Amino acid sequence: MRIPFLSPEAPFAILVMAVLLIFILRPLKAMRPSLINTSVFFLACILGDILAGQISGGSTSKAAAGWLRQLAVFGEGLAVIRFLGLAFFNVALPRVNLRISGILGDILVIIGYIGWAFFRLNLAGVELNHLFATSAVLTAVLAISMQDTLGNLLGGLALQMDNSLEIGDWIRIDDLSGQVTDIQWRFTALLTRNGEKVVVPNSQLMKGRYYVLCDKHQAQPGWRRSIGFNVDLAVPPGKIIEQIEGDITDASIPNVAASPAPNCVLMDFGPGYAHYVLRYWLKNPQLDDPTDSDVRVHILATLQRNGIRLATDDHTIHLVKEGAAHREEVESREMQRRLQAINAIELFARLSDTEKRHLAEHLIKAPFARGDIITRQGAIAHWLYIMVSGEAEAWWQPPEGPRRLLEKRGPGSVFGEIGLMTGAPRRATVVASTNVEAYRLDKAGFQSIIEQRPELADTLSGILERRLQNFAELEQGYMEGQGKMAQPIPGSAAIGRKIREFFGLD
Repeated sequence: MRIPFLSPEAPFAILVMAVLLIFILRPLKAMRPSLINTSVFFLACILGDILAGQISGGSTSKAAAGWLRQLAVFGEGLAVIRFLGLAFFNVALPRVNLRISGILGDILVIIGYIGWAFFRLNLAGVELNHLFATSAVLTAVLAISMQDTLGNLLGGLALQMDNSLEIGDWIRIDDLSGQVTDIQWRFTALLTRNGEKVVVPNSQLMKGRYYVLCDKHQAQPGWRRSIGFNVDLAVPPGKIIEQIEGDITDASIPNVAASPAPNCVLMDFGPGYAHYVLRYWLKNPQLDDPTDSDVRVHILATLQRNGIRLATDDHTIHLVKEGAAHREEVESREMQRRLQAINAIELFARLSDTEKRHLAEHLIKAPFARGDIITRQGAIAHWLYIMVSGEAEAWWQPPEGPRRLLEKRGPGSVFGEIGLMTGAPRRATVVASTNVEAYRLDKAGFQSIIEQRPELADTLSGILERRLQNFAELEQGYMEGQGKMAQPIPGSAAIGRKIREFFGLD
């Protein structure tokens, strides 16, 4: 049934547009402004179609009405093709897990526009043979004059067709690096870490070389970074490599991949020093400099804990003029700080001032970076740590199931006293939740004191018994949940005997 004042094609176009709009409106919420613009254009064409029907009465107006109707019907067809393209390429294909590049979809829609134009011209009586002959010459002229534009267009199409570059990728071109935010007909847009939008012509990407960082199509996406540092030649390389690799691997450093594991290599020799490089895999290229900084902090903390200083060039001369009074003042402040840390520990409360000073002289600075493991559950180490600043968390790992947080500790806390006094394995894993400054006390530093005062074994055993009781309650709760019996905690007498055996007092 024909509607007055409308062309025969208009009712079908209205029906198709209404169905397509219902189909694509919800999935393409982000494109609503574009959908509204197309709908307004379609309505304008419908109004033109109606106007052409109203003015087609006279002979003069009939010719004008005919041209107006042809333009209106042509515009209606363009709007329908636009909605069909969105429905097919942006909604239907993704629902069956098929995706094509945006540029290819645009090209196919443009081909549809051209086909529709030829069809309407043919209906209007235009000889297409003459049109093709004329357009061939015109196309050759345009191709020569628009080589760069066509190169960019074809380059953008090739980039999306072969998936060599995708939106969201991080790439590096010479000294420029950024994240791909858009791939258009003419250019590819990058957003740098400084928030700068850089427009790179597609032809430049096709002709030159660029690097895709942390390629997501790899089995383990990552970007290998290298951190260099120098250590004195007197320190054995095997010791440096083992300590750095072990500590960086165990530490929880954000954005550092666990696999492939970080590795440390002796890269070169310099005047008086050995040059080492720690190589690790970065997970997010956007955080390259902050993650490099975190890794350097961990390397420095590891070296300082082990009494190793970074080397300086032998050609560097340091002139420091200090008097004896100044040095004594610095040493006095450091001694007071150590004594203050020891006085805060219940384990050493019964010691005399002389004995506490003896312990203070044997303390070793042991800094930890955020994420470093201070003690590991099950490890055997005959020393304890005294926290001066920072925070740490103690975790207990049951035989099965996730680990459990025991407690959080701050300045003045001590870890590892059971290992120092009895040689028993660590009962918990302690992780630095912030940068931690600590002192370490080895067995040798306490050996002479307890040898002169064996009765301290009985005094210290009561303190350790209360400490072990905290772990016993946690283990008992776990064992009861598993239907098993927990191991009994030895009493203070048994702990005292263990201390005597460990220090060879019997």
